[in-house]
Order: sequence, then structure tokens, then C-alpha cells
Amino acid sequence: MFTGIITDVGIIAELEQQGDLRARIRTGYDTASIDLGASIASDGVCLTVIALGDDWYDVQISAETVSKTNLDSWAEGKRVNLERALKVGDELGGHIVSGHVDGVAEVTEMKDEGDSTRVTLRAPQSLARFIAPKGSVALNGTSLTVNDVDGCDFGINFIPHTKEVTTWGDVKPGDRINLEIDTLARYVARLQEAG
Repeated sequence: MFTGIITDVGIIAELEQQGDLRARIRTGYDTASIDLGASIASDGVCLTVIALGDDWYDVQISAETVSKTNLDSWAEGKRVNLERALKVGDELGGHIVSGHVDGVAEVTEMKDEGDSTRVTLRAPQSLARFIAPKGSVALNGTSLTVNDVDGCDFGINFIPHTKEVTTWGDVKPGDRINLEIDTLARYVARLQEAG
């Protein structure tokens, strides 16, 4: 489990297709404190550490994961949002995030509003019903509050701090973004279907 609070921005150092996709991610984390088998959310996707070095770790990514996320656009040198798994007693600053991406949203518009940036995204129709104003979503692993919803489109505001400490300062219209809907929204919708 994760919180959606990004704690490092890594860089894709190597990509290799070995049946599955293998990625080496450079990180500022103390890799001596990472165990083999640990889960690290990388752009919101929970990935398992399979090898470690002084300033990097490797993950193996199945074809299924690549097909359901934006990881097919990863390239050497790309910056990615990172978050280590939540430990009991950690501060829950965002919301509960599983690292299991539900689909991919597309950035359709960006505009500055004061010091913040308003970003409009289009969710897949099958997921749009789970997104509500003032609800939470995880986008590329970042816990965010939804400002407004119009059909499949929804808006998020980014303050300068978020753009500086995540990859959100790099985003542009047309980018595909990993979307994880809030678990509570999924259960509420399921209860309404049953009732």
C-alpha cells in the first residue's frame, strides 16, 4: 500500500526486453535500506525490486502491466515518480493507494491560474463514473483532489511545490497518465449496484 505522496523522482537508466520488460531505475533512496522483493510505486505502478546497486534498483514488468499502463512510453532518461511502500506508523498524507493502475487518462488541457496550473484529463468512460468532485485519484502515483468533473473529463490543480518535487512539471497536453481511482469510490459504486 502507498499514500500517493511522492518521495523521490527516479530516472530510467536502462530498459531491456527479456520476455518481460526489465527496467533499471536510478534513485536518491538509500538502496541499502531496500530489500529484494520490496514494492516501489513507479509512476503509480507497484513494481517488485529484483536487483539492487549503489544508486539504482531493477524491476521486472509483465506484458500485462505494460498493456494496462503508460509504461510502454518509458524511455531511457525519463523521470518517474517514486514512492516506497507504506509502513505501519507512517503518516498518511494522501489517500490509500494500491499501486494497481485502473487505466490511462489523457491530458487534454493545461492552463496557469495564478501560481497553480489547472490540468484537465480525460478518463476512460468505464472509469469516469468513479471520479467525483472533491474525491481523490492517483495520477502517475500522485494523490490528488479532483476539482470538477464533466462527463469523462476532470480537472486537477497543481501548486508549484507539487510540480517541483514530482514529474508534473514535465507534463504536457497529449501525455498519457496512469490513473488509479479511489478504492472507496469503487466500493460505494459496487454497493449502489447491489442495492
